[in-house]
Amino acid sequence: MLCRQGNSWNHKRIHRIYCLLKLNFRHKGKQRLPVRNPVPLVTPEELNQSRSLDFMHDVLVCDRRFRIFNVVGDFNREALAIQIDLNIPA
Repeated sequence: MLCRQGNSWNHKRIHRIYCLLKLNFRHKGKQRLPVRNPVPLVTPEELNQSRSLDFMHDVLVCDRRFRIFNVVGDFNREALAIQIDLNIPA
């Protein structure tokens, strides 16, 4: 960019100016993730063999927060229990 503006400086002088302005940041390269072998998820074969628990939260119009505790059966994705309260400790 400096050469395009008409300055005839060499690369050593430009580097010295960059160092004075503290613009000489180290460029980090991409970190490669290790290759992972995908393992298929285990699906239950019977009813009530495994369950999933989940907390959800939302805010009412009057700025009151409430939490929802869900228990879902993994075999047929049926909601086994839902508890709604303003304060559910984890």
